[in-house]
Amino acid sequence: MCLCKCHATAQGCSLFVLLLLLAAVIPPASCRANPARNISAIFIFGDSTVDPGNNNNRLTLSKANFPPYGQDFPGGLATGRFSNGKAMGDMIASRLGVKELIPPYLGDGLQLDDLLTGVAFASGGSGYDPLTSKITKEKLRTLVGEETMTQVVSEALYFTSMGGNDLVNNYFLIPFKQDQYNLSSYVDFLISSAVNFTLQLNQMGAKRIGYFGIPPVGCSPSQIILGGHPSKECDQIRNQASELFNSKMKMEIDRLNAEQNIYGLNLAYIDFYSYLLQLTQQPEFYGFKEAAEGCCGSTLFDASIFIAYHTPCSNVLDYIYWDGFHPTEKAYRTVVDNVLRVTEEHLM
Repeated sequence: MCLCKCHATAQGCSLFVLLLLLAAVIPPASCRANPARNISAIFIFGDSTVDPGNNNNRLTLSKANFPPYGQDFPGGLATGRFSNGKAMGDMIASRLGVKELIPPYLGDGLQLDDLLTGVAFASGGSGYDPLTSKITKEKLRTLVGEETMTQVVSEALYFTSMGGNDLVNNYFLIPFKQDQYNLSSYVDFLISSAVNFTLQLNQMGAKRIGYFGIPPVGCSPSQIILGGHPSKECDQIRNQASELFNSKMKMEIDRLNAEQNIYGLNLAYIDFYSYLLQLTQQPEFYGFKEAAEGCCGSTLFDASIFIAYHTPCSNVLDYIYWDGFHPTEKAYRTVVDNVLRVTEEHLM
């Protein structure tokens, strides 16, 4: 049985409604993805750092379903993941024993079992700011009522990874954003959107949510160049913006954990910033040789559709970054080791 696709972007309110579909197809306990760990499924929301291919059939510049993307993915397939191999969601699901790959919700041929054990609603270019990715609302007829939305939804793990696009592609790139907001007020706007997103997920039945902090965006090759750093040092202004968001997000997570605990909501902050920053500051320790350049190029235009069918470097294992913005599979694997430690400690 295949599930039909909808034309909603990853973070639209309509995706919360999609979770209701699970209620109609809840399997018995013996069929859950990993009953020993009490994980029914893994659902991913976010941007290109966790998008497995939701943009493949969309009219957008932010897609990766062509070489050189995917050169180290099983079979050498360019699936739409913004890396040379697997995405972080795949690695998390595999390490937790749920399944080997997290498919895109808008992927071709999505099967019933895919939805039952988890999918990614992530979309390259998306974020908390509505301007980042326009939302097309499509009203769906739900198959059953709220009372049946139980096991799969409540026992699933949810991860979100967004906010980086809001900073680098909105606040720092679009002139009128800085006329509208100073950095602190813009971050407050993003935090408010993130909290609202969390509460809506919780209202739909989500109990365990892991929040990736914004990475050190100023250390990505394209942002180093945009920041005007010929010495290849990280752009501190952009990194400080990431730090400001992350510090405020951690405070909100602590507040929500205290206030919402009675409802069974359990949130965990995942320090994506520090994990990736450690790699860029000590590349040799982690087995890398190049921290400030991308294997496929280092400018703002060395990513997504702009590098379609380009020839990458010959030694990708030496690089932290695959293109001008996205890390390599090897870098993601190093980060995921820490992600799983936090997940085991706070969400299991």
